[in-house]
Amino acid sequence: MSVPTRRFGKTELQMPVITCGGMRYQQSWNDETKDRDSVTEDNQKNLEACIRYALDLGVSHIETARGYGTSEYQLGKLLPTLPRDEMIIQTKVGPKDSPAEFLEAFETSMSALKLEYVDLLSIHGINNDETLEKALKSMPALQQLKKEGRCRHIGFSTHGPPDTVVKAIETGLFEYVNLHWYFVYHPVNWAPVEAATRQDMGVFIISPVDKGGMLYQPPVKLIEACQPLTPIQFNDLYCLRRPEVHTLSIGPSRPSDFVEHVAAVQDLEEKLPMVEKIEQQLVQCLEKTLGADWVHHWHKGLPRQIDTPGDINIPEILRLWTFAKGLDMVDFGKMRYNLLGNAEHWFPGQKAANVDDEALKPFLENSPFAKEIPGILREAHALLNAEEQKRLSES
Repeated sequence: MSVPTRRFGKTELQMPVITCGGMRYQQSWNDETKDRDSVTEDNQKNLEACIRYALDLGVSHIETARGYGTSEYQLGKLLPTLPRDEMIIQTKVGPKDSPAEFLEAFETSMSALKLEYVDLLSIHGINNDETLEKALKSMPALQQLKKEGRCRHIGFSTHGPPDTVVKAIETGLFEYVNLHWYFVYHPVNWAPVEAATRQDMGVFIISPVDKGGMLYQPPVKLIEACQPLTPIQFNDLYCLRRPEVHTLSIGPSRPSDFVEHVAAVQDLEEKLPMVEKIEQQLVQCLEKTLGADWVHHWHKGLPRQIDTPGDINIPEILRLWTFAKGLDMVDFGKMRYNLLGNAEHWFPGQKAANVDDEALKPFLENSPFAKEIPGILREAHALLNAEEQKRLSES
């Protein structure tokens, strides 16, 4: 089996539609000398097995980041022994206050990876206006590295709201973007994909299994509605049905994690009519519980989290409530909801623990559900509130 490829926007790279993300097979989320020294033989063998299996499948894109603990260091033990021109290597470095700081971090990455260049270099985490401003300060460093041939193409990754992502895209400075978009993110995050397409940028979808609905442990209702595909396979094909989407990042913790995805993308074009039918089944499930009006219009006219009293992230909470109620995706809702207040700009805003109807009223006047939303926020908190969660890198 060989994974098909797509043109990755103006980079002109032939990108496999599944890529190998590097944030789940490493030994540690820290990258101090003691953490590198603690890497076990078994862990390193597992990482190398993941990479070799990926390459055997035609998954030539290997992606990591400065912030992924020992990932770069462990990859650096293997990558220099493999045919360099058969791999597309990407790393990501967080935005810095100056080009010099960015270059210093990049050199740390390259020292760990033991490579002369990376094909793709991303600014990691343009998630709000502040990180976008820092990214623009860092940009001269990336442009210098591209001129020197130490990176071939420049992009950015984001967990930010659509307006921020579109603003970054429309600077015209980037050749590709790593972002969130899948069935449980449509239509709220489609505008950045459209903006990237207008710029002929490569579009790389982050975490379709975990952030796409915790699909490794789906509820029965979701499993049944996705038949004859699995929820993971449906979501892969749902994304790839759009020509604007070029690749999905699979973060394997073991080689077998690729199997379900690779099976999904075989005979890709022939399966697309099936995807449309399953999407209709899922929408019907949502409509039966929540009503068609809510399902198709809940996201309209909502205030930005940064403008909302109490910093409540209303769009995100309503999204999680919609899928928890409509498709029994309560565990996924809890996982995401309880990150609020704990993940800084990676998942900003607060829970709906204290909803003030009068304070929210002027901020909801553009929503067709202005009267219902305060009650729904309280219901969402009652349904989803649980033990505080931390980002994977902090857990």
